[in-house]
Amino acid sequence: MPVFIFICNCFSHNANKRKNSPSIPKDLEENGTNNLVVPVSSKKPIIVDSKVTTSSCNESISVNVISELQSNHVGQSILVDSEGQNNECNIGECEIFKYSELEKATNNFDSSRVLGSGGYGTVYSGTLKDGRLVAIKRLHEDKFMILRLHDNKLEEERQRKFINEVAMLTRLRHENLVHLYGCTSPKTRELLLVQEYIPNGTVADRLHRYTFPWSTRLNVAVQTASALAYLHASNIIHRDVKTCNILLDRSLNAKVADFGLSRLVPHGATHISTNPAGTRGYIDPEYIELGHLSDKSDVYSFGVVLIELISSLPAFSKDEEQPFLSDFAMEKLLGGQLEKVVDPNLGFGSDKWISETISAVSELAFGCLQPQRNMRPSMAEVFNTLDSINSGSSQISLKLSSNHCYNATKIHIVSRLPDDYFEKK
Repeated sequence: MPVFIFICNCFSHNANKRKNSPSIPKDLEENGTNNLVVPVSSKKPIIVDSKVTTSSCNESISVNVISELQSNHVGQSILVDSEGQNNECNIGECEIFKYSELEKATNNFDSSRVLGSGGYGTVYSGTLKDGRLVAIKRLHEDKFMILRLHDNKLEEERQRKFINEVAMLTRLRHENLVHLYGCTSPKTRELLLVQEYIPNGTVADRLHRYTFPWSTRLNVAVQTASALAYLHASNIIHRDVKTCNILLDRSLNAKVADFGLSRLVPHGATHISTNPAGTRGYIDPEYIELGHLSDKSDVYSFGVVLIELISSLPAFSKDEEQPFLSDFAMEKLLGGQLEKVVDPNLGFGSDKWISETISAVSELAFGCLQPQRNMRPSMAEVFNTLDSINSGSSQISLKLSSNHCYNATKIHIVSRLPDDYFEKK
């Protein structure tokens, strides 16, 4: 099969040996700079720049990045009483919940209601008095204590900013994002976030415990990329993209969770936040080395997710020689041994469509996992590529030869993989 030439001109296997340590409204309009931005959908391509055209390797295209929300998206500051009424506040669609109501909804945070636990807190299932089934995240004490200050004026200002951030996140609308309804007041005894309940667990659980056909995995990849591209267009970096943060609904559609927590609880706000934000096995190596966090950090993490979907292996293991899945995958890809990465239960050797699409996705993952962020595609580009692969139109892009390149933000990217690499199964 012809190759989708995608990746790097500055990559070597040794360079990849590294250590990994532990709103905008629904409809976007032109931003006034001739750059058309459209609402992200798993069924439609993302248009990053209305003037982007095909180019040769001797040309570069400057891809404009949305770095700020429009000023009319910010809203006005508010501060509410600790037992304020359970209704919508005057910013967007944010709801302020009474602590007592959420306590009742979870049967006093009964352990049988626990859905999961992570670095930010424990999640419980609950039923609100209006009948909504929700997931309630109970933040760890060290996370919400940043809102408790000895200086009353500073404390009030920090709490006001927190409410504004929650209000902004509740305005985000995407079919593959977990919807955030609101929170308790920052003045209550504990800080709780209330979000949409997603019934089918995480992608991580599904990969390691249940039957998960490749067609469904590819759909999950497309949908997750779509949601992350939407977040990036909304000036939000997820910071902890991983299969445990991708939930599945009743139809096994992806729902990205925990996308706004880094904004609500800023990195470095507590004494325990000295290490890079993220989860071991998924963290951008450039972020670890230089402390530079960007949307390309999410792209790197998503590259690991793609390899997980292909291999059914965890991002980090106890293997002393090669604990990181990303290192293992890159080594095998460079060695022409894709079949050693692919889960043998997926039908890679027996089904032409599965073989071709896994091959294309693995090369895309190769691009996402480049050690230097300027060698990685944007999330919008990742989504468009996956959407093409899934729809069967990828053959157009796969016909590129080694004399072509992928341009992004004036960076010249050329794959070092041989043209017949993916024909060697």
